[in-house]
Amino acid sequence: MATPRSTLILLAASAVLAQSGSAATLPIAPVHVHAFQRSVGSAVTPANSLCSGMGLGVNGALNGFVPASTDAWHQNISSATVDPSSATIINTAGDLAGYNLHPDFGTQYGIPYVVVDSRTQPNVSVPINLYGSESDITVAPVPANAPIEGNPLACTAPAGDQHVLVLDRNSCVDYEYWTASSCNGAWSASDSALWDMTTPEKRPYGYTSADAAGLSVFEGLIRYDEIIAGSINHAIRFTAKYTKTGPQDGYYVAPATHSSGNLWGTDNIIGMRIRLKAGFDISHYSKTNQIILTAMKNYGMILADNGTTMFFQGTQDNRWDDNDLSSLSAVPSSAFEVVTMGTVSTMWTPPATGAAPTIQSFTASATSVKAGATVVLTAVAPGASYSYVDKAGFMRNGTVSVSPTATTTYTLTSRNAFGSVSKSLTVTVVQ
Repeated sequence: MATPRSTLILLAASAVLAQSGSAATLPIAPVHVHAFQRSVGSAVTPANSLCSGMGLGVNGALNGFVPASTDAWHQNISSATVDPSSATIINTAGDLAGYNLHPDFGTQYGIPYVVVDSRTQPNVSVPINLYGSESDITVAPVPANAPIEGNPLACTAPAGDQHVLVLDRNSCVDYEYWTASSCNGAWSASDSALWDMTTPEKRPYGYTSADAAGLSVFEGLIRYDEIIAGSINHAIRFTAKYTKTGPQDGYYVAPATHSSGNLWGTDNIIGMRIRLKAGFDISHYSKTNQIILTAMKNYGMILADNGTTMFFQGTQDNRWDDNDLSSLSAVPSSAFEVVTMGTVSTMWTPPATGAAPTIQSFTASATSVKAGATVVLTAVAPGASYSYVDKAGFMRNGTVSVSPTATTTYTLTSRNAFGSVSKSLTVTVVQ
C-alpha cells in the first residue's frame, strides 16, 4: 500500500534545505559521467531507429513519432458508450459540477520536457527519497539543467509537483520524476518511473509513478509541436480536487493502476475518462483551440491526479498564446460526459491477478576485468514487461553494456503488472 503522496513535502524538505546552489537554466549543457558506468552499444540500437527523429532540447518536437502508440492514451473513444454514472458525476457538487475547463499551461507555467541523446548525454544517479520501493531507480541521462515544472530555484525545498521529464531518443525511453530537485549539479526526487516508448508498458498494480494514476505524465500533455502538426492524437491529462477513496484506500479504473483518493463521498475515480460532447460547437474558437477541443472529443481526458478540478495539462512553452488559451475556460463541465468505465479497483484489490516475472539468469560476459573494460550484462526474465539495471539503465532485448572503473555490484529489476523481482551480480575490477 502506497504512502499518501500528500506527505511528500514534509518528508523531503529537510534533505533539500540542507543543500545550496543557484538556479538551473533551460538550455541543455553537458554533465559529467559517473565513473562507475556508461550504457553503450547494441542494447539501444533497435529502438534508436524509432525515436531518432525527435528533436533535441527543451520541448523538442517528436516529428511524427508516437510513444507507445497502441496504449490507452491513443485509444479513440469518440463512439464509446456513456457511463451510467455520467450524469451524476457531471452534475454533482464535489464531483465535476460547476467547473469550467482551465488550461494549466502556457508561456509561464506547465510541464516542460527535454529530449536528449544518451550517446552524448551521460547518465547520472538520481536518488529517490520517498517512494523507493515503487520507483524505477536507475541511472538516467538527465542534464544538469533539465527544466523543472514550476521553475523552482535550485537547492530549495519542493513546493509543488516539480515534474522532470527526460526523453532519450537513443534508447527510446521516457524517464519521469516527481518533486525533483537539483542542487550543485546533483539531482534527487521523490519518485521515478521509466517508460519504454516503443510499446505499452505494464507497471505493477498499486505502484505509483510520477503521477497518482500510475501512468506516464508525458503522454497526456498537450505539446506545441502537435499544434504545428495540426492534430492531437491522444487523451489529455486532467485533475480533480476530489477523487474517491474508501475502506480499501483509493479507487481507480483502467488505464490507471494506482490511486491517491482523498474523499469517500465523491464519484470521481482516478483513471476515468471524460469526453467533450460531439455536438459541442467549436467553430468560433481559434485554430489552436479547435485542435485541442477536437482531441477532447476524439480521445477525451483522463483523470490522472488530484488537483484543481477540470485543470488540464500541457507543456510550458514560449510559443503558446496565453490569451487565446484562456478562452477555453468558457467551456463548462456540463459540455462533457463520462465514457464507460471498466472494473473499479482499489489499492487492496487489483483488477487482475497473475504471476510476477521470474529471472532465470543474470550474467556478465566477464566478472573480473581491468578498469574501463566493456562488460555485457545479459538477463533472461520471462514475463517481464520491462527491465533495468540500477547502475546501467534500461535493458532492451535482455542486454546492456557497462564499463566499470571500480568493483561494482549491478542489480537487475524486472517488472510486470503483477509484481517485481530483482537479482544482483558483481563485476570485480583488478589492477
